[in-house]
Amino acid sequence: MPVPKGPYNLEIIESCLGCVIREEGLFCQLPHGALATLNSIRQMSLYPRGAVLFLEGETPRGVFVLCSGRAKLTANSPDGHSLTLRTAEAGEVIGLSSVVADRPYPATAETVSACQVSYIPRLEFLRFLRSNSDVAIRVAKHLSMELHQAWHQARMVALAPDTQAKLAQFLVDQAGKHGQTAGDGLRIALNMTHEEIAKNIGASRESVSRILKELRNRGVIKVNGGAIVILHPIELTNLMTPA
Repeated sequence: MPVPKGPYNLEIIESCLGCVIREEGLFCQLPHGALATLNSIRQMSLYPRGAVLFLEGETPRGVFVLCSGRAKLTANSPDGHSLTLRTAEAGEVIGLSSVVADRPYPATAETVSACQVSYIPRLEFLRFLRSNSDVAIRVAKHLSMELHQAWHQARMVALAPDTQAKLAQFLVDQAGKHGQTAGDGLRIALNMTHEEIAKNIGASRESVSRILKELRNRGVIKVNGGAIVILHPIELTNLMTPA
């Protein structure tokens, strides 16, 4: 049976019990009863690219499960500068630490592609958590993953010797997550502007554009539409820790 299409040409996941990404997400492989309960308390919505799910500093209303699509989490300074903390992928839960700790959302969550999102109100989610030990263990693991990602981001932004090292680290990380072997190298379908890359590494757009051009001229990478092909991975890795 074909998967129904909804607005924004999304393939709609009607039920958690029939989810096509169940192998990947936080709540995947839960016992049938727990999964059925989760399905009964979620509120499903479809969002276009650029929709704001919650704002930095907002009181936590609930958690958001990305059934499909991606969303970026950004922190903003009073003078208007912003830093992309991470990009959440399909299957991930965002707003989790704020809901568990009852603290304001530390970042703004904005969709970077069309998304199907399941929203679970805070009190209902906490009741679900208390009554399911399997869920509590998975939530603890997910929060640990978020902590390690935050440490990695902080190290890259604060300790990398220069913008070239930050950019090299970013490309290597993206290749590890999404790289696909191509005929001439490792292809990363970034679909990000230079401005968006700059916000991920705490740099200026001008610096990112200049360094990408230098790497392209040196034959380290090749830019092909919205993708970057890493032609010489070892040379790119060496740039992360310049002598």
